[in-house]
Amino acid sequence: MEKIEHKFVEVNGLKLHVAEIGSESSPAVVFLHGFPEIWYSWRHQMIAVAEAGYRAIAPDYRGYGLSDPPPEPEKVQFLDLVADLLALLDALALSKVYLIGKDFGAGVVSLFTLLHQDRVLGFITMGVPFMPPGPPTHHRNLPEGFYISRWKEPGRAEADFGRLDAKSVIRNVYIMFSKSEIPIAKEGQEIMDLVEPSEPLPSWFTEEDLATYGALYEKSGFRTALQVPYRAIRNQPDISDPKVEVPALLIMGEKDYVLKFTGIEDYIRSGTVKSFVPNLEITFVPEGTHFVQEQSPDEVNNLILNFLRSHN
Repeated sequence: MEKIEHKFVEVNGLKLHVAEIGSESSPAVVFLHGFPEIWYSWRHQMIAVAEAGYRAIAPDYRGYGLSDPPPEPEKVQFLDLVADLLALLDALALSKVYLIGKDFGAGVVSLFTLLHQDRVLGFITMGVPFMPPGPPTHHRNLPEGFYISRWKEPGRAEADFGRLDAKSVIRNVYIMFSKSEIPIAKEGQEIMDLVEPSEPLPSWFTEEDLATYGALYEKSGFRTALQVPYRAIRNQPDISDPKVEVPALLIMGEKDYVLKFTGIEDYIRSGTVKSFVPNLEITFVPEGTHFVQEQSPDEVNNLILNFLRSHN
């Protein structure tokens, strides 16, 4: 961990925090986090790819972690994160990179690749497959207490999270998202109440890890995180031919709760996703949860390195 360097890069009028390890002359691999994650969620992968001869770069999005908050967090859209990524690549003089995205970071990867395919050597997503932009359909038929429905509602998550400190919010979300069932609250119950205070952290997630996340979210708060992904998910650009030809890999945990979303498992296993990404490989990690890269770092690192070597 001490080998990872930290700097700030100005993009689109904001200073983004960037963690980095590896030679500047090596092929670059850019890691894009999900929620409730941060650059730190890629700590195992960054060191592994750097030791294999690649340059690992992991930014915090605008409004996340140590990056500057946007002037109006409630107006941030996925396209803003795509524009920041493009500006970051330009600022670092990177003409082509590999992209790796987890959770909603997969959405940033998908959209960036559709709009800037000439800058992408290949991409990997985890926890969420490549999906063409558009209003989400995988939330259909889920109850009112579905966590995304609750977090999309302005003010509700703020009030729910506001009862706790940032570290406790992260603790609860990590515990919830590590399970194989979709987090759904009952009527009159809030999402944070789904986790008992006595419930232990996942075995692979330490108190030190939690303290690191807690400190970063204490600094940033949750304003931007609730906007993107949860409230911006409805506002996606219309792309007439949402197909990409670059090499790609999807890594899913067999016990990832996302597979329970309406139509997602069939979209992946039937091969429908390959109609948009013809050069896609799909790998399921048998005991993997939504945090497969932190839970099973050795296995995931091997999958990443095999992909990079195959498409170098």
